[in-house]
Amino acid sequence: MVFKRLLGSPGSGGPTVDTVLEPGPVRPGGTLAGQVRLVGGDTAFDVEQVALELVARVEGGSGGSGGSRVAVPFERFAIGGGFRLDEGEARTVPFGVTLPWETPVTELDGRELGVRLGVRTELAVAGPQEPDAGPGPDPLGVGPLPAQEAIIGAFRRLGYGLRSAGLEHGRIGGTGQRLPFHQEIGLTPAPSYADRVEEIELTFLTHPGGIDVVLEADKRGGGSAGGDEDTGHDALSRFTVGHDDARDWATEVDGWVRELVEHREAYGSDSAYGHGGPHSGPGIG
Repeated sequence: MVFKRLLGSPGSGGPTVDTVLEPGPVRPGGTLAGQVRLVGGDTAFDVEQVALELVARVEGGSGGSGGSRVAVPFERFAIGGGFRLDEGEARTVPFGVTLPWETPVTELDGRELGVRLGVRTELAVAGPQEPDAGPGPDPLGVGPLPAQEAIIGAFRRLGYGLRSAGLEHGRIGGTGQRLPFHQEIGLTPAPSYADRVEEIELTFLTHPGGIDVVLEADKRGGGSAGGDEDTGHDALSRFTVGHDDARDWATEVDGWVRELVEHREAYGSDSAYGHGGPHSGPGIG
């Protein structure tokens, strides 16, 4: 994973930047390590700061426009600076930074989910010299935590299929979500629920103490007899697990979905949190 940014206008002879990420799995809350390799240009530069910025491609952005994706920065790290880069000088700035716990997952079992994350390197230099726009961020791959992997595996064993994955702008009410967006993993329902829900959407809100598992059930066939606008409302429930929990995950997940669907059918989608507060299963959250 390498990208280069040339300081100054094309052909100006400014310094170049190579950002190299260490190989191996990177997970939410884990360490992203690598090096920023600088080579001086035709003149010396005073480098005030070397920084990394994490960027995600998010549906809609803050304006909420459906269908479009915008680049949303979600973390920034200052990793060096305060030195002079002489003409032709080679300098390496190593780094090891901690990813936010809510960093989205980009792959499962080696399969790309279509979620786009990137690492952008920025140099602040003294004087009027400005960085060129350069190429886009270097792709960042993030694998699931063990508990996330176990939960998704349980859904698969129960007959749910992976339909989609994306990043949605906005925070889920009633949670401690920190990032300005959240990941939604769309699952086709298991045969036992195929006539009751169109889709189950799974969101992981991860934190140092564990994972809030948010489930959303899309209605099948609409809601009230009048077919009003309320038919678009979905039912949501939240359950909390520890990072090191050892459970019968298939039984656990099946209970979550059953509770979610039965709660929605008994009380209507307006009672789901997002409309009236979170609903957590007994003994789970």
